[in-house]
Amino acid sequence: MASSLPGRLGWSASGATEDHSVCSSDVPAGNEAGLRETSVSAHRSHVPSSEVLEAIENVIQDVLESLSKKQAPVLTVTRRSDWRNIEFKDSVGLQMVPYCTTKQIRSDCPRSATKFALMLKILSMIYKMVQSNTYATKRDIYYSDTQLFGSQSVVDNIINDISCMLKIPRRSLHILSTTKGFVAGNLSYTEEDGTKVNCTCGATAVTVPSNVQGIKNLNSHAKFILIVEKDATFQRLLDDDFCIKLSPCIMITGRGIPDLNTRLLVRKLWDTFQIPVFTLMDADPHGIEIMCIYKYGSVSMSFEAHHLTVPSVKWLGLLPSDLKRLNICKDVLIPLTKQDQNKLASIQKRPYIACQPMWKKELEIMAASKMKAEIQALTSLSSDYLSRVYLPNKLQFGGWL
Repeated sequence: MASSLPGRLGWSASGATEDHSVCSSDVPAGNEAGLRETSVSAHRSHVPSSEVLEAIENVIQDVLESLSKKQAPVLTVTRRSDWRNIEFKDSVGLQMVPYCTTKQIRSDCPRSATKFALMLKILSMIYKMVQSNTYATKRDIYYSDTQLFGSQSVVDNIINDISCMLKIPRRSLHILSTTKGFVAGNLSYTEEDGTKVNCTCGATAVTVPSNVQGIKNLNSHAKFILIVEKDATFQRLLDDDFCIKLSPCIMITGRGIPDLNTRLLVRKLWDTFQIPVFTLMDADPHGIEIMCIYKYGSVSMSFEAHHLTVPSVKWLGLLPSDLKRLNICKDVLIPLTKQDQNKLASIQKRPYIACQPMWKKELEIMAASKMKAEIQALTSLSSDYLSRVYLPNKLQFGGWL
C-alpha cells in the first residue's frame, strides 16, 4: 500500500488484415534486411504536413521503381502485435524495440494483393486530406466505400500499419479517432477552434475532445485524476457530486476499453498538472486489462507508447483483497469463466507484473478464489458506500497500489 496522498485529501476485404497470410513474407530477426528501425522516440506528437506528404511520396516512389524494374512491388510493415518486437520499460510501458522484425505485403499474391491495394488506396486518401487540410475519422474512411473495405476493422488495422510504417501519428495523417470517453470535474480548456470548455462536475459530462493535441489553456485546481472503467459508475459518482464533495478532482471514463483520444487526454492532463492518477476498475481480469492499457499501453499501439501511457497510474480499486477485507457478501461475487482464467493467466505472465509485487499478489488472490466482482458489489454494503466511504478512505489513508 502507498502512503496517503501528499497534502492528504482531507477525507470482403475482411481477410485483408490477416497477419498470417501465406503471401505475407516474414523476415527472420537475424536478417538485417528484414529489420526496420521503429524507435518510439522517432514518433513526434505532430509532424508537419510537408513531411507527411514526402513520406507518402517516398512509399509511392518505391512502388514505381519496382514496377520500372518489372518487379512486383511490396510494402514492408512492422509486426506490431508480435511480442518479440516489444520491450518493457518502466518509465514508458510497452514500447517497440529499436529494430523490429517485419513482414512484406506483396502485390503479386492473391492472399496479400488485396491488403496491398487497400493500403495504397488509404495512402492516397491521406495524401489528399493533408494537401487540402481536411480531416476524416476512421469511420468516414470505411463508409466512403464499404464494399471495398469490407469491415471497419480492416480500415483500423491498415491505418495503424501506415502510421507505424511512416512513423507518423494518426492526427498528423489527418485521421481523427471517434471519441466515446467522457471527462468531468475541475477542468477547463480551450479547443483548437477557440471554443472554451468548462468540465464543471454536474449531472452531465463533457465528451473527450477529438483533437486532444489541439487543446490549450488547460486550467485546474484538481488534487488528483480518477479514471473510471464503466460509464455507469462514472455517472453514479457524478450524481453523488464526488468531484467536489471530497476534494477537487478530474474524472475520466473510457467507457470500457479506452479509445485513443481518452488515452491521449489522460496523458496530456498528467503531463500538464503532474498530479496523481488513480484507476477505479472492476475486480476482474477485464478491468485489470483496461488499467494496464492506461498505465503500460497495448502491444498493437506500442509504437506510440510515449504519447499514450501514464506509468505513474495507481490501482485504487476495486482490489481483489478488498472483497475479503470488506466482507463482501458472496452472493454478489461472480465465478471466473474459463475465458476469465485464461485472461488472468496471460496478464500474470506479462513483463510489467514482475515489477509490481503488490499487483502480482492481488492477481494471485483472484486466481486462488476463482471469483470476480463488479464495483457495484459495494452497494451490498450501502447504496452510496462507494462515494461516501470506500473512495474517501482509500484516498485519505493511501489505499492504492
